[in-house]
Amino acid sequence: MEEREVLLMKGNEAIAHAAIRCGCDGYFGYPITPQSEVLETLAAEKPWETTGMVVVQAESETASINMIYGGGGCGKRVMTSSSSPGVALMQEGLAYMAGAEVPGLIVNVQRGGPGLGTIQPSQSDYNQATRGGGNGDYHLIVLAPNSVQEMADFVDLAFELSFKYRNPAMILSDGVIGQMMEKVVLPPFKPRRTEEEIMKECPWAATGNGLKSRKPNIITSLELQSEVMEQRNLHLQRKYKEIQEKEVRYEAQHCEDADYVIVAFGSASRISQKAMDMMRERGEKVGLFRPITLWPFPEKEIKDLAKRVKGILVVEINAGMMVFDVRAAAEYSVPIEQFGRLGGIVPDPDEIVEAMEKLKNK
Repeated sequence: MEEREVLLMKGNEAIAHAAIRCGCDGYFGYPITPQSEVLETLAAEKPWETTGMVVVQAESETASINMIYGGGGCGKRVMTSSSSPGVALMQEGLAYMAGAEVPGLIVNVQRGGPGLGTIQPSQSDYNQATRGGGNGDYHLIVLAPNSVQEMADFVDLAFELSFKYRNPAMILSDGVIGQMMEKVVLPPFKPRRTEEEIMKECPWAATGNGLKSRKPNIITSLELQSEVMEQRNLHLQRKYKEIQEKEVRYEAQHCEDADYVIVAFGSASRISQKAMDMMRERGEKVGLFRPITLWPFPEKEIKDLAKRVKGILVVEINAGMMVFDVRAAAEYSVPIEQFGRLGGIVPDPDEIVEAMEKLKNK
């Protein structure tokens, strides 16, 4: 068994190293704080000399997402990364990819908004990521890491899920996880797939073999006949239902005996864990539930949790987004309140404890 080295690096750097190691064929991106280290690390590592991975600084975020569309349409493992305003520019391309069932990885290291906002961390792209920020009825598969280790681990997982379901996947991180340094064990190297392997694993891909061994594959989200477009949409909805049934991921801490539970994702869950520990030390039965897949959202698990607790506090670094999903999943059966900070300010564990006390005293 290979003994892997423990390294110290930023979350953004871990994303880049994991991409090289998991057989990524190409990265196309544009620098923007607080995620520029992804592109910078790839440029420094020069994977085109070792694995053949292509690394391109595109002229814009709009260009980069369309490069992902083209590369994914050829069955390649391709990815981009950006931060909130840049990801906003990618929404048309993401809708095209979802409609054409093209896989690909998008990393969003969130910053505060609206608009250009601040370069400080936020979680205010939750609705954009989980609702499909472009036009039409579609979903992205959304993974929310809360550590540098998960930043590395989720690259390969996102690619696996994206190709399994022919659906774009997103790693929804933020400036805290992207910029902080932690110990990480990088995934083992695996080779990029050969053209023959891509043809076998992705028979739908536009590989240039259409005139040799099969009919041409056409990659498009366009369909002018309403009846045909409805059937395509119904097919997508069946796929989304399958993803919801099979791919929900979450973490629960001390929820078995909890009277009250904090629900948080990403960096907010790290801070909430400290708040939970503080309350546990005082003898208060508080648990922590962390959705790892923001879509598919762990609705059933939260519904079951709501049957056992007296109240739920949703902690997120925004004005209140995931709280609506928690309330819907819980069917408003218990008191549910939200606590968050805005403008790039990260909440303090003491503030979360205070918010929980207010919930308990209602």
